[in-house]
Amino acid sequence: MLTMRARFAFLLLMVLLPSTASAAAPATWHPPAGTTEFPLWPDGKVMAPPKLKGREQVSETVSKASGERWMMLQNVAVPTLTVFPAKGSPNGTAVMVLPGGGYNVLAMDLEGSEICDWLTARGVTCALLKYRVPASGPNWDRECNCRDIPAVPMALQDAQRAMGLLRAQAARWKIDPQRLGVIGFSAGGHVVAGLSTHAQRSYAPLDVADVQSSRPDFAMLLYPGHLWVRKDDSLEKDIVVDAKAPPTFIVQAADDPTDDVRHALVYHRALIEAGVPVEMHLFAHGGHAFGLRLKDAPVSAWPSLAERWMHDIGMLTKH
Repeated sequence: MLTMRARFAFLLLMVLLPSTASAAAPATWHPPAGTTEFPLWPDGKVMAPPKLKGREQVSETVSKASGERWMMLQNVAVPTLTVFPAKGSPNGTAVMVLPGGGYNVLAMDLEGSEICDWLTARGVTCALLKYRVPASGPNWDRECNCRDIPAVPMALQDAQRAMGLLRAQAARWKIDPQRLGVIGFSAGGHVVAGLSTHAQRSYAPLDVADVQSSRPDFAMLLYPGHLWVRKDDSLEKDIVVDAKAPPTFIVQAADDPTDDVRHALVYHRALIEAGVPVEMHLFAHGGHAFGLRLKDAPVSAWPSLAERWMHDIGMLTKH
């Protein structure tokens, strides 16, 4: 028989054990129920590992730019794609979502699953890309207080691979491989620009998925970054726009404290000069990382404007 003191010690141990285990194994992001997640690359075929600073984990944080709470995913070594089926009757259109996070983390709810919920409610199949981070694209390295451009464009590689897989598996997901778009936020907007302007893969092709085109049929960029060169007011050299870039929709707030509005302006100008159809909406206020959450500000109109634009280019049917 245990004494009263022994029983108390045992119960205390049982209470403490779960929290100890939780601290030892940080939780990571998990796809919502009803979705399908799968890895992008065959086993052992990921092109390069990111500069991991620990295990993959997710935590809640607050944006200094917007004040919004969002789920920050860190240290992604194994990229995946999660397909959210369209609600009701699929209309054949699909959109791949690329969250932002400065190429160092991923905003998986604010600029990921919440965007998919908006799209799937309109009959669009959504695919959320969990791409490699950190330092998987042009980023600001706080350790050296300098701009870092990785030798391997990991985020672009993941996005190109994901586009090929979606087109190769179009029948499985009940989508039209010629109605496949992308939407990217902040650093994800830079990935969208890369997808739109790179005809060739940034890695050696592996299988039939890499035979498919990785260019989207339409593209949306929300408060994009890493596009503007301040010293000569030009577009970054890794983005070379030609006439084959897809119709593009851009949204930006002039008071964005993180990505200057000129990132959007310089890309808009390059698209116009190349003869690419582009629609841009600039708002006086909205800041950065607003996603779908600002309800009372003029910038909250952007989803309705995007829906109208997708309808105008034949990618969305009116409900």
